Amino acid sequence: MNSKRIRLWDLPTRLFHWLLVLAMLGAVVSGQLGGNLIDRHAVIGLFILGLLVFRLVWGVLGSTYARFAQFFPTPGRIRAYLKGEWQGEGHNPLGALSVLALLGLLTVQALTGLFSNDDIAFVGPLFDLVSKDLSNRLTGIHHLIADGLIILVVLHIAAIAFYVRFKKKNLVKPMLTGWQEGEGKSATGGGPVSFVIAVLIAGAAVYGASGVWLPEPPPPPPAAETPSW
Repeated sequence: MNSKRIRLWDLPTRLFHWLLVLAMLGAVVSGQLGGNLIDRHAVIGLFILGLLVFRLVWGVLGSTYARFAQFFPTPGRIRAYLKGEWQGEGHNPLGALSVLALLGLLTVQALTGLFSNDDIAFVGPLFDLVSKDLSNRLTGIHHLIADGLIILVVLHIAAIAFYVRFKKKNLVKPMLTGWQEGEGKSATGGGPVSFVIAVLIAGAAVYGASGVWLPEPPPPPPAAETPSW
């Protein structure tokens, strides 16, 4: 139904967005400080992985504007946007590119963290599944991607500020309230059943990534007895 106020972002999408913001802040702080916080960093990484898996599923089962098919940046959509001919709600084609790049980098970041190590005491939950050399390479990728993520986040914030300043369009408010002023069709779909399915799949992914299912390492061999003479 057309109206002057449309339902744009559903509650699960908004929760995902703001929980991811908080989790990324926690990951950056704990990762930079290190020390005793590195274990918290690993827990936050598992939480981020769960959020990402949820979003991937919700991108298929969620409401209208949360679905990847709705905003996937095809070449035609990008050309139309650059010519000023694109019309739609939700993510515009360039914004969609940013979102997909951020999700992709975060996914690689979370996955590499599962096999990482710090050459001191910390190892990722799936470290035992790979060799030490491979773990070292994945750890290097993990650190490298962190810089790329910071750049993407800065660009994301800059784009939001640009829209507020020059296009007079507040992109943050709809992500808080779920509603956007303007003409268009409100989002549909993404009901409770879809939400439960997405949560269960995300939970299964976190369980698998946590490594709790791996067998306990064998105990160290007993120390050799020293002769008394």
